[in-house]
Amino acid sequence: MSLWIAIIIGIIEGLTEFLPVSSTGHMIIAGHAMNFTGAKAESFEVIIQLGAILAIAVLYWRKVLRLFGVKDKSAKQAQGPQLNLIHIAIGIVPALGLAYVFRDYIKLLFMPETVIISLVVGGIFMMVAEKIQPDVTADTMDQITYKQAFFIGISQILSLWPGFSRSGSTIAGGMLAGTSRAAAADFTFIMALPIMTAACGYELLKSYSMMTMDDALFFAVGFVVSFVVALLAVSTFIKLVGRLKLTVFSYYRFVLAAVVFIYFIF
Repeated sequence: MSLWIAIIIGIIEGLTEFLPVSSTGHMIIAGHAMNFTGAKAESFEVIIQLGAILAIAVLYWRKVLRLFGVKDKSAKQAQGPQLNLIHIAIGIVPALGLAYVFRDYIKLLFMPETVIISLVVGGIFMMVAEKIQPDVTADTMDQITYKQAFFIGISQILSLWPGFSRSGSTIAGGMLAGTSRAAAADFTFIMALPIMTAACGYELLKSYSMMTMDDALFFAVGFVVSFVVALLAVSTFIKLVGRLKLTVFSYYRFVLAAVVFIYFIF
């Protein structure tokens, strides 16, 4: 396997992980365009996502430590309820549970044809969330209630369909539950840390026996590239997600679906 493939897909992952456009969908499309498919490709696409997610750990390290009771003495402590590990658990259990039960069936969806459909359906879901969003009761991540965290967790189940987008489904779900777009985005990124760590660990345990040293280098290059690119891009992208309506990203998804349809099917 050419290391250029690892670099290209690593760049795509780093650029798209934090936008509601589906990084997995983009990697599947790129992989099929470069004839990079199969079991190793699927494992690679999961594992390098952790590289991009680690950029969030770097950016949000104070908030992550606060979840475990470590106080930041240099910052003014917020008053009232704050995000805690119960919120995270409520948010991740639904998707993690179903992902484990239906993991073999989910892998069958890693193809351009299914990504086309999910890009469109996910885009419509995001537009609906923008259209019918109720009054905001949680302006910041710390104001998210357990009920809202659960609704976001249920919405995250939709992201098991490759191309739907984890951030797209959870941000839209959060908005429908009464959170601001920025609060839902912050919660989504924090919630991604345990989810992707678990998914990456599972993939490594499942596939390490069939990997060679060349495979290890290939995976490592993709991992590092996705981390570096995401680290450089994450601040800008988080601001975009907070300021731009999801409708803008929906239009992009529709255009991408049309392009993929013409390239692979038409």
